[in-house]
Amino acid sequence: MKQHHEAQDVPAVERSVGRKVLLHLVVPAAFYVLMGAIDRTNVGFAALDMNRALGLSGTQYGFGAGVLFVGYMLAKYPSVLLYEAIGMRRWLTAITAAWGLASCAMAMISTEWQLYGLRVLIGFAEGGLSSGTMLYLSQWAPERYRASILAIPITSISVAQVIGAPVSGLLLDLDHPLGMESWRLMFLAEALPALALAAFAWLHFPDSPDDARWLTPEERAWIHGNIKGASKPGAMPDAHATGARWAVLRDPVGWLCCAIWFCILASNYGIMFWLPQIVKGLSGLSAGATGLVVALPWAASGIGLVLNARHSDKTGERYLHVAVPALFGGLGLLVADWAGASLPGLIALIIGGACTGCTVAAFWAIPTRMLKPASLPMGIVVINMAGSLAGATVPPVMGYLKETTGSFTPPTLLLVGIAALCASLTLIARTVAARAQAAA
Repeated sequence: MKQHHEAQDVPAVERSVGRKVLLHLVVPAAFYVLMGAIDRTNVGFAALDMNRALGLSGTQYGFGAGVLFVGYMLAKYPSVLLYEAIGMRRWLTAITAAWGLASCAMAMISTEWQLYGLRVLIGFAEGGLSSGTMLYLSQWAPERYRASILAIPITSISVAQVIGAPVSGLLLDLDHPLGMESWRLMFLAEALPALALAAFAWLHFPDSPDDARWLTPEERAWIHGNIKGASKPGAMPDAHATGARWAVLRDPVGWLCCAIWFCILASNYGIMFWLPQIVKGLSGLSAGATGLVVALPWAASGIGLVLNARHSDKTGERYLHVAVPALFGGLGLLVADWAGASLPGLIALIIGGACTGCTVAAFWAIPTRMLKPASLPMGIVVINMAGSLAGATVPPVMGYLKETTGSFTPPTLLLVGIAALCASLTLIARTVAARAQAAA
């Protein structure tokens, strides 16, 4: 009865806007995040054969996996400025085509320096995708549904591993397809869809609610009146707006969000880039079978992410929906390492991956609620840069620990410590928010 009563309290125009935004924008945007995640992380599977072919050590591979995020960080703010200047349609077309071409070129590398260079280029091309997508959707998403709406593109990162891991493994099992090494064909085959998505972006995405022909005049008016930041990119900000935008850099709450996001992505990217080698090392499976096993934690992560986001929206609570799964994610990884190649170890790995991945959407409801509209673009950029720093540093550190100790236990303990720090910082943010609300 309570849920029915709540549904009755939602204005019909709000429900209509939510459904249309989901169908016309959120689901299509999810495909871009999905393909970006595949092209960003398939190097983890390529490493099963590529490291030997190119003579890469664990440290060199870890650096090659993480250096992508140097390009990510360099491109974050310029990419969002470009988005605001030219609009979603032109911006998404350009960055998708650029990352697709760079990902295709990964099939032709022959040295570690070519690997490093192309990874930086892919990161630079795709650097603004997450920031721009979050900013774009936040200008359309009603607050009531924000965590659930933002969860869908984020869930596609988990779906990318569920789809990409088995496909990558099967491609690696091919014996010199088309006369080339199988890991090279894998890079090429998984990069080509990005070029098709570039053409779709040009034809599909409206720059603002005023350009969306699928909205009624009443729905456009409702978006402008009820969703903060729902304005068309491109207008030059005045001095006051510029100052408000940069004010986020002086806000301790903004930096606290950055630290939490660093921990969340450190855990996720640590798992993404090293899980194929961990599973293969523990089990000795073929690349195809390894792909199927690797897909299981990410399938659980996608389910957990959606359920966690929906419960967060239903209750209005954000902080515990990050802290609790982060902590259980770390514990799951710890148990999986202790149990080794066994059924309990696999179950613990699935639970750990599910909990680690499901923190992401609930987190994004925190800064989009707490930051002022004028400072939201810069806030999203800075937070995403913190996540890029996690991607640039944690995989290489894990590679160094694995190479120097010969075991995956030290890298696992690193991820467990990061998960505990994430939970602690989120609880601190909860206390800060409660004090600010009491003082208001």
